[in-house]
Amino acid sequence: MDWFVGLGIAGLVLLLLSLIFDGVLEGLFGGVLDGLFDGFLSLPVIAGFVSMLGFGGAIVLGTTDLGAPGATAAGAAAGTAAGWLTWKLSRALMRDQTAAAPRGGDLVGTSGSVVTAIPAEGYGEVLVYLAGQPLKLAARSSGPVARGAEVWVESALSATSVAVRPVER
Repeated sequence: MDWFVGLGIAGLVLLLLSLIFDGVLEGLFGGVLDGLFDGFLSLPVIAGFVSMLGFGGAIVLGTTDLGAPGATAAGAAAGTAAGWLTWKLSRALMRDQTAAAPRGGDLVGTSGSVVTAIPAEGYGEVLVYLAGQPLKLAARSSGPVARGAEVWVESALSATSVAVRPVER
């Protein structure tokens, strides 16, 4: 039983080391093992297998009369299931992609309101919404625009400033 518990603890230590030193093993061999640890033979998968082999075997050995061969078989089955599940979950997480981050060009055509009046020559401030979030930007206009007026964004001048025009109703 001590061997099985030792395997379980060794698997947990291997999992901890794979989380801390992610990619170090691949880098040590200078690219010779490219792709080998990315799939089913990744360190988290191996750690999950070894942990479940050990702890599963210890549970079977302690609760049944199957003996060491039966406990090893049951632990190997549990380890294979844990390794497969770890592999599937890690693949799903690696494929997870988020939407593209909003950019300044996404502001063109949005409406906003003037926070600080925009003079004919110079900058004022507008409040626009980008991806549902309020964003306060410096704004220029071809003519003066009063505070509180509704404006349309014509172009993004920089990451923090836009060119606007008043909305005509």
